Amino acid sequence: MRWWPRTIRWQMLAGLLLLETLSLGLFAALLVRQQTRRIYARARETLEYDSTFLAIQAADAYGQQRPALLAASVKMVVDAPTIETAKVTDPAGNVLFVSSEYPKVHALDPAERAQIPLLKQREPRVFTFDGHLWEGVCGIYTGNELRGYAWVEFDRNRARKEIDSLLSDTAVFGIIWIVASAVLVLLMARSIARPLAILHGGTRALMNSPEGSGNFPLPVHVGNEIGDLIEAFNRMVASIAEQRAGLHDTLSLLDSMLANAPIGLAFFDRRCRFVRVNQVFAGMTGVPLSRHLGRTLPELLPLPEAKALEDTVLRVFAQEEPERNLEVSGHAGKSTRPWTWLVSAYPVRTTAQQVRWVGVIILDASDRKLSEEALRKSEKLAATGRLAASIAHEINNPLEAITNLLFLLRNYCELQDPALNYVTMAEHEARRISEITQQTLRFYRQSTLPTRAKLADLLDSVLSLYHGRLNSQNIQVERDYDPEMDLFCFAGELRQVIANLVGNAIDASNSGGRLLVRARRSRNWKNPAQTGVRFAVADTGTGMEPEVCERAFEAFFTTKEATGTGLGLWVSHEIILKHHGLVHLRSLTAKDASAGGKTSGTVFQVFIPDDPGLAAESKLTAAAQA
Repeated sequence: MRWWPRTIRWQMLAGLLLLETLSLGLFAALLVRQQTRRIYARARETLEYDSTFLAIQAADAYGQQRPALLAASVKMVVDAPTIETAKVTDPAGNVLFVSSEYPKVHALDPAERAQIPLLKQREPRVFTFDGHLWEGVCGIYTGNELRGYAWVEFDRNRARKEIDSLLSDTAVFGIIWIVASAVLVLLMARSIARPLAILHGGTRALMNSPEGSGNFPLPVHVGNEIGDLIEAFNRMVASIAEQRAGLHDTLSLLDSMLANAPIGLAFFDRRCRFVRVNQVFAGMTGVPLSRHLGRTLPELLPLPEAKALEDTVLRVFAQEEPERNLEVSGHAGKSTRPWTWLVSAYPVRTTAQQVRWVGVIILDASDRKLSEEALRKSEKLAATGRLAASIAHEINNPLEAITNLLFLLRNYCELQDPALNYVTMAEHEARRISEITQQTLRFYRQSTLPTRAKLADLLDSVLSLYHGRLNSQNIQVERDYDPEMDLFCFAGELRQVIANLVGNAIDASNSGGRLLVRARRSRNWKNPAQTGVRFAVADTGTGMEPEVCERAFEAFFTTKEATGTGLGLWVSHEIILKHHGLVHLRSLTAKDASAGGKTSGTVFQVFIPDDPGLAAESKLTAAAQA
């Protein structure tokens, strides 16, 4: 409970105050209840007596036929300190005499009239009026003749004053009692809290400075159980100091190894619980270092991988022999990126006959695995590129002959109109084949030095290369760029960037989507003084989650499962940085787009500065590498 005090002194005080407050409250409630019963019992007796007295006085007044005497009797009854109102009515309930100046105000109401049939001859009746008013009534008889009724109402204000006075006296008594008790408790708590404060201070000093001994031994001022506790604490501190002296060097070596080793290290007991780990291993699992100790492998790693490591640890315990180079693959932590670990386990002996722990050395081979896989895919792509370039080159020879034959057919064979139309169509398709082969050769034969190139030619060549896929998926291409806009760049590498962006946009697009390719002169959005060209590739595809956008340019990260290498955007980013350019990614998934009434898709914006000095920089880099 946050509101409850933390120290013993204030806890005792708060507990005492709470107990006494509850006790006094209960005592006051019982006292008020008992006093209320007494007041209302006394009121009942008073009402019975005064109503009977007023009825007798009224009967005498009627017998003597002296109305003035009856009025005086009514006023005399009201003079009593506990009576508020008195009145006399006839047998029909009409008010004849009343102690108030306003008799109409005190006319009988239905509740009072309901009491008349319940009256017995010459016997008073006391009843509750309006649920909280007390009133007495008695019949007025002269002989056996009913002459009316005498009504007397109890003074409630006097009863309230008595109860309020009782409560105020109880409150004063309670305050005095609580203050006196609080002072006594504070004095008693001081004798308990003072030695505990000394013990607490010694504990904090030991925690803050385990190596220091200037504050010990703690002074002992009391001879009770707390004094014994302080003496035991002093002996414990002395024992710890002796043990620390022998273990300090060993722990320093172990801590240094754990902290600075570039590999993951973990130690397990016989229940396969973590005894100690280093920060490198915590980074591999994606779990904070403090959450490892005392936990088992299945609590931190996926079950199949945890089971493999657990079996290895148990085998080392059973065989007391090390195991080396166990390969474990899977996923760990929040990352969806696969990992591969090379695990070696060895026994840790505290005595020659006992294996107390098992140490595990983990080497993260994930990047090596991914690099090998990417290298294989890259080699396949390179071989495919060389094959495509070779095929394109070989196609050019028969294609040139076909073009010449079509020229001869058109100009020397005197063909009719339908045949000429077919020849024209054949020439158009032959030119398309020639353009595709030239574009394929451009991708393969990239320039090693930057040159001034028309950005429109680069964009058109890539869109022409993907013309078949765009048509098959019914994707509408929107082009917005100046055909004459040029740029100083590595044309082949920039074409590769554009091809990667367009290819990813097609992969992410659904049938019937749109692809927007736009380019224009612009300025660096981080350095407005720098001019260049900004081009954008936007699609209306499925979009990317924020987590995917954050890792989009990371090497080996891909969402295309088996078809992707995770290198396309990474290589594109490296090419953009080589040009001293910038890239900005913005994406919206279909779910978020529908919620906001927008269109899903992804936009890549790339700024390439128009910098002629790029050629000189490339020559210097090449010379340095040589």
